[in-house]
Amino acid sequence: MHTGSYINGKWFQPDSKEIIKNINPADTNDVIAEFPAAQADDAVRAIEAAKAAFPEWKRTPGPERGRVLWRAANIARARADEIAKVMTREEGKIFKEAKGEVLKGISVLEYYSGEGYRMHGKTMPSEIRDVFAYTIRRPLGVVGLISPWNFPWAIPVWKSAPALVSGNTVVFKPSGVTPATASLLAEIYEEAGMPAGVFNMVIGYGNAVGEAIVNHNDVRAISFTGSNTVGQALYVKAAGRGAKVTCEMGGKNAVIVLPDADLEKAATAIQGGAFGSTGQRCTATSRIIASPKVKDELLDRLTTKAKGMKIGSGLDETIDMGPIVSEKQWKQNLDYIEIGKKEGATLVLGGERPQHLSQGYFIAPTIFDNVNPSMRIFREEIFGPVLSVATANDLQEALNIANSVEYGLSTSIFTQDIDTIMRFVEEVEVGMIHINEPSVGGEAQLPFGGTKSTGIGEREMGEDGLNFFTEVKTVFINFSGKAKVSAIR
Repeated sequence: MHTGSYINGKWFQPDSKEIIKNINPADTNDVIAEFPAAQADDAVRAIEAAKAAFPEWKRTPGPERGRVLWRAANIARARADEIAKVMTREEGKIFKEAKGEVLKGISVLEYYSGEGYRMHGKTMPSEIRDVFAYTIRRPLGVVGLISPWNFPWAIPVWKSAPALVSGNTVVFKPSGVTPATASLLAEIYEEAGMPAGVFNMVIGYGNAVGEAIVNHNDVRAISFTGSNTVGQALYVKAAGRGAKVTCEMGGKNAVIVLPDADLEKAATAIQGGAFGSTGQRCTATSRIIASPKVKDELLDRLTTKAKGMKIGSGLDETIDMGPIVSEKQWKQNLDYIEIGKKEGATLVLGGERPQHLSQGYFIAPTIFDNVNPSMRIFREEIFGPVLSVATANDLQEALNIANSVEYGLSTSIFTQDIDTIMRFVEEVEVGMIHINEPSVGGEAQLPFGGTKSTGIGEREMGEDGLNFFTEVKTVFINFSGKAKVSAIR
């Protein structure tokens, strides 16, 4: 594993006094590596390298660009356990979840490798005689990718793969919390034969590297995943200079459980959605809105399941839930738990470090009951294993409560009634809807993203992800053999 940045096909150690310490959140004595923080001039150098590499990469046939991604998928599959172990050490998720994330990224690479053969345009009839009209998609140029720590492999893959296969060149800034996994991705692209300058990675802080990427006029598009505060400010800056921008930000996802629900299925799904990945997913289940007729039984089943979870280092394959990613995030989670208590919610389970774990950023699975929808723990993103339970007497009340927050990423409903399901699909204000399954999850061929404060710009993954990194050209070919003046204005 390299511990520097990667620019123009070469690894280097930035000349910096700032050091990013990569610490295992399950064992804070375990320093995985130290990365010298790149500075703004390093980011500018990466942008210049990407700009120089763009003309040749753009001219490279799409299928050949796709073959580089296919080779990357094969290399990643051979190194899957290695990637997962590094991810578990630096991010904290259990090995099984980390391995699943690696496989998800491989699926994305495989999907977009095929898109090199399918850079679709459209043919449409012209209103003018003897004119052939069609559209083509072409790359933008240099694009900037800024990714978070919670999915340090899958998100960089699902941003970079469509950007690269469509002919763009990339400047990638990973989270400083998870630089090691990002370095493995750069290594794999290099081994797969990515030409120098096509994929560049700069590891540094947002106020230096991130700002340089966002503000540079040669960066034609920015794809960002992270907090609303950063994303909204980034959008104003980048869009203000004419760049294309997509931002995936917060979530506060609700699961609605109606009287006819299969409660065992619902409890199992909520457990995985709320406490899988230690609740550190933008699609995590953080709210339950249950019918009073089934709430108590559902809560009993869920509490029993949560109590049975084994908490500890994810490197132990018997563990069910790992630590919070960092001290800062851990303290934020504990602060929200105290807020919930002061607001008057009933703490049913958890709320503190498990007694058998003397160090590391651990919090037991936490459940609050009797939560009023106006409470902060019900409305604000906590990003940890903290679940709030409220009630609603019917579907309309449940929809009103679910839609009352500023976010709109993902949701789920548990019911057997098709009329209820279809009404829910139409009226819930989110980008991703699950029926009788957890609120988490996505697939390479399907768009990922949300509405309201969750998302700005086009969706990621699938055809939508490819469309973001391309622009449309409309072509008119006059084959009449005569000069014409168009009658269309």
